[in-house]
Amino acid sequence: MRIARFSIDGNVAFGAVEGEGTVESGGLVLDIIKGIPYTDFELSGTKVPLSKVRLLPPVLPNKVVAIGRNYAEHAAELGHEVPDVPVAFFKPTTSVIGSGDAIEYPSFSNELHHEAELAVVIGRMCREVPRERVKDVIFGYTCANDVTARDAQEREKQWARAKGFDTSCPLGPWVETDLDPSDLTIQATVNGEQRQLGRTSDMIRSIEDLVVHITEAMTLLPGDVILTGTPAGVGPLNVGDEVAVTIEGIGTLTNRVIKRG
Repeated sequence: MRIARFSIDGNVAFGAVEGEGTVESGGLVLDIIKGIPYTDFELSGTKVPLSKVRLLPPVLPNKVVAIGRNYAEHAAELGHEVPDVPVAFFKPTTSVIGSGDAIEYPSFSNELHHEAELAVVIGRMCREVPRERVKDVIFGYTCANDVTARDAQEREKQWARAKGFDTSCPLGPWVETDLDPSDLTIQATVNGEQRQLGRTSDMIRSIEDLVVHITEAMTLLPGDVILTGTPAGVGPLNVGDEVAVTIEGIGTLTNRVIKRG
């Protein structure tokens, strides 16, 4: 099931996406969910065309835990070794935007990069999750773009500003709850030109590895997000560019880059 979060007439709700096609092509409708989707819920039967609503970030995470250098070719293209343990960092909630929202080019950077990623959405509070229970704590999966101020990342060494600035974490367009994430095509395009193309099967550490590793240290809450790393091909974004992240079985997350006003 595809679960979207949206606003219509000033109200915010969740809905199940029904029909075929894309956000832009039409043909999709939302069946409004009674309550929130992390617990047992009912579909209301009230349906609205997706074209009539504004899609919001599909979740409002308490925290986004991101993993760096989880694809060997990406580590190599930046001149880095594959780390012995997963490299984890945070992106704040203020960095999260939805599909169709603008990425604001930060004033402290001259080298903004896209990073297409599979995002894991947590469905229940969990800590110290054993490997065999990882699937039980996952709500679903969505597309992410770990937008990075590459020059600031290299200059400052710490990644807080480079990867945590406002609008640096597009998520969407919805959460797919019924998906095998082990071998999916993941790609990024800029102005229709393909930049990244990889498969989730190329991850150095699996989703199970990452959930176990992260929850050894911290409690994850419903709606929290794990970014699983990006394949090779990261590259520059400029003001006016349209960047799209597409993941097989989920859909396409699209954002335009604007000058921060």
